[in-house]
Amino acid sequence: MSRIAVIDFETTGTSPGLGDRATEVAIVMTEGGRVVDRFQSLMNAGVRIPAFITQLTGITNAMVQAAPPAGQVMVEAARFVGDAPMVAHNASFDRRYWQAELARCGLPALHSYACTVLLSRRLYPEAPSHKLGALVDWLGLPRTGRAHRALADAEMAAELLGRIRHDLMLRHGVARPDHDFLCSLQKCSKAALPKLLGPARPA
Repeated sequence: MSRIAVIDFETTGTSPGLGDRATEVAIVMTEGGRVVDRFQSLMNAGVRIPAFITQLTGITNAMVQAAPPAGQVMVEAARFVGDAPMVAHNASFDRRYWQAELARCGLPALHSYACTVLLSRRLYPEAPSHKLGALVDWLGLPRTGRAHRALADAEMAAELLGRIRHDLMLRHGVARPDHDFLCSLQKCSKAALPKLLGPARPA
């Protein structure tokens, strides 16, 4: 299977359209269900981090002031990803920041995204929560570090992606759950799921 880049941003807020900026990015490159490379960096976008964000993430203004400029980090991140398709947990959020930060560098951001939130809702509707940490615990996947830091969250999302693809192959008989299939699955209505997946096999 081809490479898939799993990405996570930490930011100063919820919307780059409101002036919020990225403070940290991490990308976990997977191939054939295995992690083959990692990229992580804090970044200095020249904006203040609100106190409640520091409390959530542990990222301080002093930390980003000592970090490389955001533009430099994003150029390196884009080079690392290349043309690999991307995955994120709550992908609409990370995609907005990927596009906004690359646009500031004059770089295109045409990558397609699959979302592990949407995929988990299709495959695990019985899960008590579809938040990343809750799904990781519910599925018995390893936690790799502090939540709300980019590399730990990207690695947990990569673990979740691996479990989703494993279950698609073994429980639903999907021979090749590649990125295109994941994108089709996340758009699939509940009524159409049985046709796409077929009956689930025992775990």
